Amino acid sequence: MLGLLIGVAALGGGFLATRDFVRRRLRFVDAVRKPAAPLLAGLAATVVALPVAALPLVTVWTAAAFGVGVAGGVASGRRALELPPGS
Repeated sequence: MLGLLIGVAALGGGFLATRDFVRRRLRFVDAVRKPAAPLLAGLAATVVALPVAALPLVTVWTAAAFGVGVAGGVASGRRALELPPGS
């Protein structure tokens, strides 16, 4: 049960932190608007989080959940950057 809660926290924390970072810091970066940006960010986050999976309560699935959260945060953050029509 504790492992599941850690996975949910990794997913939510990755999503919220990444969405905020994309909105604040990457709003003028053109690369974040490419279709592959969320996938690449999610894969990179998973690879970075994999060494943490050696801990007893953290699994590979927790690292994968973190990667999915980061990918979702990038996708959500870049959608907020799009200008409305007619601007």
